[in-house]
Amino acid sequence: MLENADLGKLIVRLTLGGLLLFHGIAKVFHGVGFIEGQLASHGLPTFLAYGVFIGELLAPLMVILGYQTRIGALIIVFNMLVAIALVHSGELLSLSQSGGWALELQGFFLFIAISVIFLGPGRYKLKN
Repeated sequence: MLENADLGKLIVRLTLGGLLLFHGIAKVFHGVGFIEGQLASHGLPTFLAYGVFIGELLAPLMVILGYQTRIGALIIVFNMLVAIALVHSGELLSLSQSGGWALELQGFFLFIAISVIFLGPGRYKLKN
């Protein structure tokens, strides 16, 4: 009764997509100025900051809905690698004040998205 891989995949998809979607919604309401500053400080064009809407709104919705799930998860992986490179590279080998990895959240999003790429959406998905 408790062995239901498809339900487990759905829970993983809803968790990954749902939690990341909050970050995208925050950027809709508060803008991408911080990301523009990070891009500028690395000598990159600031218009690239708007790509975060693909990585934190569109891709999570794809994952949640189970529509082109692996592509959505791949976009999330790319988004997280860029976030780590631009903002968090100095914390890669650091611990937080509570003793956890300083990049727990980014690591969660990255590695769970990689898992979703390999797992696929499972049975509970939109038809694609």
